[in-house]
Amino acid sequence: GSLGPGRLSAVEISGDGQGHHPWKAFTSLNYPQFDLCAPLHGQGPFDVVICEQVIEHVEDPWTAAANLRGLCASGGHVIVSTPFLIRVHELWGMKDYWRFTPRGLRRLLEGAELTVDHVGAWGNRACVRGNLDRWPAYRAWHSLRNEPDLPVQVWAFARRA
Repeated sequence: GSLGPGRLSAVEISGDGQGHHPWKAFTSLNYPQFDLCAPLHGQGPFDVVICEQVIEHVEDPWTAAANLRGLCASGGHVIVSTPFLIRVHELWGMKDYWRFTPRGLRRLLEGAELTVDHVGAWGNRACVRGNLDRWPAYRAWHSLRNEPDLPVQVWAFARRA
């Protein structure tokens, strides 16, 4: 990747799905065992902070965003992804509290004093419909056409100055 993972330490709050990259060091802080809203006790700093599919489950997203910044080294990167137009999902004891538009996710991260480089979203009405009854798997014949007003997924790339 363009960040050169071999030179970087990374933490993934959502599990270890990104641990296979050749990071200099990788830490997995599994949510909800790791409470993203609790005070940080010596974790970090990391060059890259990855938070996938977690922010919708925290009670206080403003504290969680501040903690993402706190985990991040100066000049480091924060990557956040979160669902938008999907059904409520309370799995493995996690509550489901929030949905963020691209503009809302930008505002949340900027409020935590992160510099947002990019926000994006993807989705379409077929994908939204498919999520109403079950978690559908992607099939080659499903359209990947993006309808910007129907985002299923929202993400942001930010930095700590």
